[in-house]
Amino acid sequence: VSLHNPEIKLESLKEDIKDFLKTSGWEKKLQNAVYSELNVFPSPCHPSAPPEHMKEPLAYMRKAQGSWEKRILKSLNSMCTELSIPLAQKRPVSEQKELLNKWNEMGTDEPDLSLFRPVYAPKDFLEVLMNLRNPNYENGEQPSFRNHLGLIQVPLKVKDIPELKEDFSELGLNIGQLGIDDSAQVPPEFFENEHVRIGQKVLAEQDSAAAQQYVRQGCPTALRADLWALILNISNQPEDILYYEQLKSNVIQHDLLVDSLIYKDVKLTASNDDYYFVFEDYLYQVLLCFSRDTSVLEHFTYSSATPPKSYIRGKLGMEEYAVFYPPNGVIPFHGFSMYVAPLCFLYHEPSKLYQIFREMYVRFFFRLHSISSHPSGIVSLCLLFETLLQTHLPQLFYHLREIGAQPLRISFKWMVRAFSGYLATDQLLLLWDRILGYNSLEILAVLAAAVFAFRAVNLMEVTSLAAAEAVLADLSTLKVMPLLQIFLFATVT
Repeated sequence: VSLHNPEIKLESLKEDIKDFLKTSGWEKKLQNAVYSELNVFPSPCHPSAPPEHMKEPLAYMRKAQGSWEKRILKSLNSMCTELSIPLAQKRPVSEQKELLNKWNEMGTDEPDLSLFRPVYAPKDFLEVLMNLRNPNYENGEQPSFRNHLGLIQVPLKVKDIPELKEDFSELGLNIGQLGIDDSAQVPPEFFENEHVRIGQKVLAEQDSAAAQQYVRQGCPTALRADLWALILNISNQPEDILYYEQLKSNVIQHDLLVDSLIYKDVKLTASNDDYYFVFEDYLYQVLLCFSRDTSVLEHFTYSSATPPKSYIRGKLGMEEYAVFYPPNGVIPFHGFSMYVAPLCFLYHEPSKLYQIFREMYVRFFFRLHSISSHPSGIVSLCLLFETLLQTHLPQLFYHLREIGAQPLRISFKWMVRAFSGYLATDQLLLLWDRILGYNSLEILAVLAAAVFAFRAVNLMEVTSLAAAEAVLADLSTLKVMPLLQIFLFATVT
């Protein structure tokens, strides 16, 4: 349209377009979109590397993930057979109407789920990770790795405290933090007022990169929802709302076996949680829509996992009759709904809550339940946790190992759920601020080690796994930021 303007000259077209992008606000939008892509997609592989390297460079990790997926599918299929329930079926019209009417109060529904069981729980997954081995190391003695006495026996490079200090330098003792009540350098209320002022400025600028840098020192409660949306590049446009409505109509029309797994999971976890039971309806809405969302399949280009396939009845093995099942390729496990629960505190509009969760999942959470060598993958987090503990609290580590209470057996469930359901919500959100700020899940392993350090005196007295678990049973009174700071910056290295 602008090209027909008499003022526009061909020779100055490039500059005019630049000016137009600036004044119309499109320059920022494009920058944020590019920044978002850079944050999500891995850096390009070597040109001659085969395509599967983009998913996972180590062959033995790919193989382990493949056999784990087979196990999950076997568990799902045997449940179908036992209960003689199809994987998917169209709902009768009467049922569709009923579901539509009670869409906002699905929590009142009490279907009989006694026969359904979670496809797997975190402890089943831990058993698989404990058996991971790199075949190239089996025969060669590699002394440096052989003295790793933890449960994870694969040689991956993880960071030590000096490297973590450098990476998480904004958590330093002399830098203002939200979530620290008594910083000696700056009176907290002075820091908070100034921090809020800067946060408002970052929001006004609408710059994703600036927002990501800003939240490393924590988000003011009033600005968190908008800042997270800016970092994740979520704007909730009319077309996004429409997309959410389409997913909802898919839920209304078709009944999937995974729906019962989602119901069961919410009932077993969030519904029994003092913080989250009030969000039960939101959790069903978001998770049922998520299971139908085929755009989630895109993350499998950089995830070590592969979406499971199902064949139309009677056409087994014929690729043209294969469909991904569930449509998003993600089979929920015990505790999955806890990835959504904390977000309900921030977003009350279902389509926006949905988009934020989906983006958090394809950026971060999928790494917590797939086998890979990625630094934010669960295998690396377990190894980082064990290495930190063995290096900095060797006596505690040996003591727990001797009494059969390997620390990872206790901390694994915290890390798989990104501490959701274990910390008080305000503390959890401060932790997730840092996940977004550093675009990394490594902080989960550091916090898990810091919790053991904090309770070390009590843990040195225990004589069994059950007693150790009892000492660490309740994390709801912990303050995340002081724990992290003390562990990273006050530990003698």
